[in-house]
Amino acid sequence: MPPPPAPVRRPLPQADKDLLFKGVTCALIGAVILLAPFIARSPGVRELMAQAAAVGWFALVLGVALLARPALRWLRG
Repeated sequence: MPPPPAPVRRPLPQADKDLLFKGVTCALIGAVILLAPFIARSPGVRELMAQAAAVGWFALVLGVALLARPALRWLRG
């Protein structure tokens, strides 16, 4: 008896590619904002970026959410 055929994965539509790009961009922005206070040398920049932590978390969560939707659709086939 031959093995069952492997599921065929279709390429992602353009809308999903756009969501992936936006998700990666938002997640990177969030990560940079959250890591900036630890990397910055200037006390002024360090204080400014520490105050923007809520924005960094929002961007990171939004980026992960944007990445999850096309990833789940792709995994389902």
